[in-house]
Amino acid sequence: MSNFNDKLQILLKTDSRFIDQEWDLLRNEVIDKAFKIDEKLIELLIGDDEVKSKFFCEIKGHWVFNINTFVDFIQDKNFLNDSYTKYKNKIWLTIDGKFLKERNEVSLVRPYKDCILEWWQDKEDQKRKEIFFNEILAQDEIDRLLDSKVLTSWKKYNKDGEQKVESFTRDENGTIKDNLIIKGNNLLALHTLKKEFTNKVKLVYIDIPYNTGNDWFKYNDNFNHSTWLTFMKNRLEIAKVLLKKDGVIFVHCDNHEQAYLKVLMDEIFWSENFIETISVVNNPRWRDYWWIANMHEFINVFCKSQSYELFPIIDENKEFPYEDNLWWFEIRELRNRNTKFNEGNRPNLVYPFYLNPNKKDENGFFEIDIENKKDWIPVFPAKSEWIQTVRRRGKEKAKENLNINIVGKWMKENGRYQIIEKYRWNGRMARSVRWDKEVNSERWTLHLKELFSNKVFNNPKPEETIKRIIEISTENEDILLDYHLWSWTTCSVAHKMWRQYIGIEQMEYIETVAVERMKKVIEWEQGWISKSVNRQWGWEFIYCELKKYNEDFINQIEEAKDTKELLKIWEDMKTKSFLNYNVDINKQDEAIEEFKQLSLDQQKQTLVELLDKNQLYVNLSEINDKDFEVSEEDKKLNKMFYEL
Repeated sequence: MSNFNDKLQILLKTDSRFIDQEWDLLRNEVIDKAFKIDEKLIELLIGDDEVKSKFFCEIKGHWVFNINTFVDFIQDKNFLNDSYTKYKNKIWLTIDGKFLKERNEVSLVRPYKDCILEWWQDKEDQKRKEIFFNEILAQDEIDRLLDSKVLTSWKKYNKDGEQKVESFTRDENGTIKDNLIIKGNNLLALHTLKKEFTNKVKLVYIDIPYNTGNDWFKYNDNFNHSTWLTFMKNRLEIAKVLLKKDGVIFVHCDNHEQAYLKVLMDEIFWSENFIETISVVNNPRWRDYWWIANMHEFINVFCKSQSYELFPIIDENKEFPYEDNLWWFEIRELRNRNTKFNEGNRPNLVYPFYLNPNKKDENGFFEIDIENKKDWIPVFPAKSEWIQTVRRRGKEKAKENLNINIVGKWMKENGRYQIIEKYRWNGRMARSVRWDKEVNSERWTLHLKELFSNKVFNNPKPEETIKRIIEISTENEDILLDYHLWSWTTCSVAHKMWRQYIGIEQMEYIETVAVERMKKVIEWEQGWISKSVNRQWGWEFIYCELKKYNEDFINQIEEAKDTKELLKIWEDMKTKSFLNYNVDINKQDEAIEEFKQLSLDQQKQTLVELLDKNQLYVNLSEINDKDFEVSEEDKKLNKMFYEL
């Protein structure tokens, strides 16, 4: 049997989908493709006579794949009895005769259906080699992962620099009105906000990871559509909880995941709450010569309920022809290409107005009527050459608006009277195509470079784009949330526009770049939109972090350079970390020599798997536990923040 096992393993390893970087066989990938009747896998198996005879049967001249027999064989612990598998089996306890990894419960880290994908990233321009595994936890344990966390490292920044946080500002309803910047895993930070901000956020804007295959989103399975959507689903569901009833969400992406994202958001926010997909044209010229030029990105816009309201865009430079905030246009006759006149198909829209040339008001508008009177002049609407969609009222509506919104005017440029309709200018609605070519990310990158005397981000979003989104979806002091902050444009623009904001980021540059950028905003940084929004000097924000625990050990493991360093970390883990309940420490120590024989990546994988993922950060419920060493100052501020 061992010879057959070896033969089958060698055969399966000829398919690159079934091997990892260490040339180990990925058992779960093989099983997944078997259940999907993968054509390449079937062709591989049936091509070997001995393998075919074991897993296929002949029925009326046709070979039929026996899936259950094959999967049972692959799952048997004797099939893949390599040193790493044997080692892991030694250090884990069993439940009902099965190792925990063989139990079909809920997957925490490896993304499958109904699972949680935690995810971590340190730096924008570095691909962290993630240590993510098929780690299984019971559902009640996963629930604790999403508990509110202890917040620490509190700081306040205002025009006088860094200050100590003494209290929080709340409105008459008890809602915190301070701007917040939170460092930590965004999924867990979002759940941390539940108690204070459920149904209170007016706008969520996120510029999500694009999953291009060339970015830093590198996981064991190249982070395919399924796992990327799991990542998005975890976070969009809690974002919806935080949104107000009349709140809206804008999700910025490109064409790599746009179609998948739209379907996912239909499911989470419901398709009837879909507002629009905005195309943002932002193509640098150098792309124009290559095949079909990719000229735009997408922003999917959804509301939480139909009670939402979007506001018109106000053009502060618009000039009005006769009085403040009013505009007018000629009433035109509705025509089309196939009929000379419209009497036949739209008789109610074909009628003259009559104008009194001897009576006009202080604005120069002449009195009009739709009934002919003595000495009044008949005035026909202007003709629309081959234009079908023109503004024209029926007679009853015209009567209601005569000499109010519908008036007569002498047109100097063509020497005739004309009927016009005036209306109050309240701005124009945003369009589903946003042209950002003149404010593209290349220019904005240069602006950030000027701020920091160095290039700190690749392809940041222009402030003008974020300004437009904030302008149409929020009013002063509405709460805005962004949990993929990247270059911190969202918070910068929100601060300039006097909107309350909550920003979440986990990357290590948050203090050296993000906080520094916001300090420049407070100091009256005049770049980009500052002038157009009448930027005011001042205001402030509060910075804090999710208090790490096991996450610190994961970071240490990731950074370890050799086995000696990992063994030292293991000694600390035994006394200071929270290990999974099913870990046998004695067995781990007894098998330490086998541990040393594993590759460095396998050693790291083993140690991370031993850690309880519910204790990545300190849960609020354990704030008084001495093991977590929460300071008295942090206890005080957390109690004020959560109103305990």
